[in-house]
Amino acid sequence: MNLFILRHASAGVRRANPLLDMRRSLDKDGKRHCLQLAHILNAMRTQFDLVVSSPAKRCLQTAALVGTEVGYEAAILQSNLLSPSATVKDMHKLLRDCAAAENLLLVGHNPNLTQFLGSLLVPPGSAAGASVRLRKGTLARLSINETGVPVLQGLIDPRTVRVLYATSTKSSRRKTSRK
Repeated sequence: MNLFILRHASAGVRRANPLLDMRRSLDKDGKRHCLQLAHILNAMRTQFDLVVSSPAKRCLQTAALVGTEVGYEAAILQSNLLSPSATVKDMHKLLRDCAAAENLLLVGHNPNLTQFLGSLLVPPGSAAGASVRLRKGTLARLSINETGVPVLQGLIDPRTVRVLYATSTKSSRRKTSRK
């Protein structure tokens, strides 16, 4: 299984009221980042069999923008197991439930996504977890073999996405002046 873990893109300032915060949508930078990330994933020929998102609006928008741009046509599965209040144990349950998917995209929140990723990167029974930083819009890719051992294949930071997008969209033609 190829597991992609994506923290939602930029959505402005957090609301104090949790109900209002769940309805917070992506801002202009967040939407642009999603499209740029999808461009990079297309260049890498990445496809998803299943996309699962937190029910928060910003996560659903992130999943929809990235999923649509890479050609994902099925419905996005909403799961409370990725909500801001979800635990690492909830996320492990979700991973077991989605084990049939070959390429799985999970879209959620910090700090629980960071804790979940850290728990995947340490051997079972270890007291300490791995420390990983997931900025808004960061994508982590792990491959999980038949025995269930995950290996971190890559981490794409939003700054890296901007640079890759900028270099991949420049014209290859030399500029010539006409006077």
